[in-house]
Amino acid sequence: MPEGDTVFRTARRLNDVLAGREVRRFELRVPQVATADLRGETVHEVVSRGKHLLHHIGEWTLHSHLKMEGEWHVYRAGERWRKPGFKARAVIGVDGWETVGFDLADIDVVRTRDEGRLVDYLGPDPLSESWDAAEAARRLGADHRAAHVALQDQRNVAGFGNEYANEILFVRGILPTRPADETDAAALVDLGARMIRANRDRRDRTFTGDARPGRTTWVYGREGRPCRRCGTRIEGGALGAHPTRERIVFWCPSCQR
Repeated sequence: MPEGDTVFRTARRLNDVLAGREVRRFELRVPQVATADLRGETVHEVVSRGKHLLHHIGEWTLHSHLKMEGEWHVYRAGERWRKPGFKARAVIGVDGWETVGFDLADIDVVRTRDEGRLVDYLGPDPLSESWDAAEAARRLGADHRAAHVALQDQRNVAGFGNEYANEILFVRGILPTRPADETDAAALVDLGARMIRANRDRRDRTFTGDARPGRTTWVYGREGRPCRRCGTRIEGGALGAHPTRERIVFWCPSCQR
């Protein structure tokens, strides 16, 4: 699933080609919003909010969420799409450019004044200019669930996903199952913010400082391999707020206690 840094970069790329331009082509290929037509309106900006994308067009907001497989592509006018057309869920064209959202899970069109009903439940976003570390720590520190679950709850902090949760907890030496309200929430939030900001402008995310293939993570995706710190075999399992929402979890039994 794309995490906050990926969505931030996507928004920036879309904004680069769309902002300030008049919409010439507007297609939403999902039944609930298929009749929406914003042709002739001006794109003011495209921004991210955690894992959500917001196109501000005229007096309207096009909201989309990438979920597990979604992605937005940017093409020069007339350029062949890199994915089949039947996977396209949204097409926005301006002079010289065409942007296409493939496999998008959530798409909504609301008046911008009403967009809060779609995103106001989100916690503070470390990639936002309005980042509030104290509020994020307060929310996380009040969560009685496992830290791995609490870190991924977008109501606590917007933008952290499974990879970040695993890596944050390893670096802080905390077992994924430890209740969040028994951790130093402020330290977790500070570390996570520094990690996601460091990766914000990187094409290839890294947590170790080494961008070479196979060397970018401490524990994520490394079950059965030796810990980079102590050599102990990395263990793996699953955790989630609900059995249908479990995520793969990784930890070092020696470094995380």
